[in-house]
Amino acid sequence: MVRCCQRPPNPALPRHDLHKVRVHVQRPRSGGGSRGPGTPPRLEGPGPGGLSRRARFRLHFPQLALRRRLGQLSCMSRPALKLRSWPLTVLYYLLPFGALRPLSRVGWRPVSRVALYKSVPTRLLSRAWGRLNQVELPHWLRRPVYSLYIWTFGVNMKEAAVEDLHHYRNLSEFFRRKLKPQARPVCCLHSVISPSDGKILNFGQVKNSEVEQVKGVTYSLESFLGPRTSVEDLPFPPAASCSSFRNQLVTQEGNELYHCVIYLAPGDYHCFHSPTDWTVSHRRHFPGSLMSVNPGMARWIKELFCHNERVVLTGDWKHGFFSLTAVGATNVGSIRIYFDRDLHTNSPRYSKGSYNDFSFVTHANKEGIPMRKGEHLGEFNLGSTIVLIFEAPKDFNFKLKAGQKIRFGEALGSL
Repeated sequence: MVRCCQRPPNPALPRHDLHKVRVHVQRPRSGGGSRGPGTPPRLEGPGPGGLSRRARFRLHFPQLALRRRLGQLSCMSRPALKLRSWPLTVLYYLLPFGALRPLSRVGWRPVSRVALYKSVPTRLLSRAWGRLNQVELPHWLRRPVYSLYIWTFGVNMKEAAVEDLHHYRNLSEFFRRKLKPQARPVCCLHSVISPSDGKILNFGQVKNSEVEQVKGVTYSLESFLGPRTSVEDLPFPPAASCSSFRNQLVTQEGNELYHCVIYLAPGDYHCFHSPTDWTVSHRRHFPGSLMSVNPGMARWIKELFCHNERVVLTGDWKHGFFSLTAVGATNVGSIRIYFDRDLHTNSPRYSKGSYNDFSFVTHANKEGIPMRKGEHLGEFNLGSTIVLIFEAPKDFNFKLKAGQKIRFGEALGSL
């Protein structure tokens, strides 16, 4: 039991001075003899022994001062409060043995790890990384720098069109290196191929307008693709007027909606290609965050792909709706589409939740941009994620396993 007794106020001493507060600790008696209401409290100094470890800790831990300081924090403005609590939160998660855990006993709550990570200026860091990539390296420094990157991420330079490391003037050219034509043969027997090198995170049928970014973690299909364009712009009328966003995308009766998520690691080939024969009719650009999209982070942050900057290409193929989405990531603010010169990603300023639409269907070109299977489509810097969402008959089968490595040109599935 802990009882606090304060001396009479002295004009020469401030009231909040903890050195003028006496703390008396007394163990509760097992006999249970309690004092009456008229019995004055007994003031006892701490004895030479008998104090528990918890009681001795309370003697040295200024809880009253912390409560007062935390109460002042709650009256601060939101930006100032975020600035004051952010460094303390970092120390809370970094210091060993729960050194700052006693702060939670006096009313302080640390910012969640997800909110802490979201507060990191990833867009600014990505722009700085992009500027650094454009710096031309001295001729003598190119081999050591590129060799370290090759060793770290397991890059296979034997597949590169130019194996000489001195040929690449900067990191950007090295990231966007081309491959030898025979390095990635395109499978002609299957209707859908992998658009890039990477790792299969998830695939399957879209159910209840929800898509799995990794197993057990889903995101909304409408939040990811954005609201549907007008019915007049569709290549086919929808199968039925239904409130379900999934049913709005399905254009032919008896078809289903499928998805496939491919993660590009930093050591992978960074260009992506057309996964099938289709026509691109619309582009939608979502400015957003640039958080990491590695599988561990995808399990940690729900709707990660909906928060990050992304470019959605939609159109149609022989079975109906087809879309390819290039999702940005940390240090991957630059997403380039070869036939779209008006696209500019990772801008310094943007409105949260906004998006920019561009239609490739014009009076001169009423069909859009035709793409052949395996044709060059775009590129990333460093690595990112490709998400395919397409319509196909019910007998469409994936030739994949979750977690497997795949290369551009290999089969994803077929009828």
